[in-house]
Amino acid sequence: MSSQGVQTDFVTLTSFVLAEQRRFPEATGELTTLLNSLLTAIKAISSAVRKAGISRLYGIQGSVNTTGDEQKKLDVISNDLFINALKSSYTTCALISEENENMIEVETEKQGKYVLAFDPLDGSSNIDCLVSIGSIFGIWKKKSEGAVTEQDYLQPGRQMVAAGYALYGSATMVVLSTGNGVDGFQLDPAIGEFVLTDRDMKIKPRGKIFSINEGYAMHWDESIAEYVKSKKFPEDGKAPYGARYIGSMVADMHRTLKYGGIFMYPAHKKSPKGKLRLLYECNPMAYVIEKAGGKAITGTENILDIQPTAIHERCPVIMGSTEDVDDFLAIAQKYSS
Repeated sequence: MSSQGVQTDFVTLTSFVLAEQRRFPEATGELTTLLNSLLTAIKAISSAVRKAGISRLYGIQGSVNTTGDEQKKLDVISNDLFINALKSSYTTCALISEENENMIEVETEKQGKYVLAFDPLDGSSNIDCLVSIGSIFGIWKKKSEGAVTEQDYLQPGRQMVAAGYALYGSATMVVLSTGNGVDGFQLDPAIGEFVLTDRDMKIKPRGKIFSINEGYAMHWDESIAEYVKSKKFPEDGKAPYGARYIGSMVADMHRTLKYGGIFMYPAHKKSPKGKLRLLYECNPMAYVIEKAGGKAITGTENILDIQPTAIHERCPVIMGSTEDVDDFLAIAQKYSS
């Protein structure tokens, strides 16, 4: 409903999460507070991205992060925004960031019960050419008593309590799952709130798009090469799949979620463990895709079932529509025996 052309019955992300909280009588509201702090950081990053050119925030910072990628100025700003917002929320005890070599333990007097892993600005190599970029996050509950230990921040993705991503594109959007489906919220700049626009998002059982960096084709395993060939040159008379690859995981995965299909960043001869990071890229995306009805695997196992051994551990990724992932598994089976 609207009044004089103004929408009046919208649902904000905050009110949506509060409604979800009421489903659990034992809930303390701490997760809701954490998500609100996360949204504050995302709004600030969105603002910085929008005015990056005017504020001269494009370009390289002059250093590399712990995973060897060149840091852009917006990488550093986004990381600081995330850390400052989350440490002051009194809801987190440990933070894992792509930009920091070690786990960040929150001061004892500010600690809460959640561990959060995040990529503050995914796809930053695309910043200067105005391609869509994003932020990725996953949330776990602390398991131990007292000081933070490895068992608190090296948990499998299956144990996450919430995960999602923010996309900074033609609009700023947050896609979130707290374990009960997946919902999308767009930022309305007029009111400064994220408004529910995509309720109960579901990925199609099969899509018509494959997404992979074909520049590495010479390094692919036989199963990957055969699968991609089968989509480009189908033998059953069906139309070939379209190839779409942006190089920003958030943008590629959001398209995959909306339209169906498959996204692949597999292990290959040049990157035998894959390139994407398990804790703050693969796990959150796998969580969202599974909650939306899709599949997320490494090629041999479910991503969410992996026991992490290091905070910057890498992981191969094959995820998307169930039938498309199953097509790959059928081909991979031939090469595993």
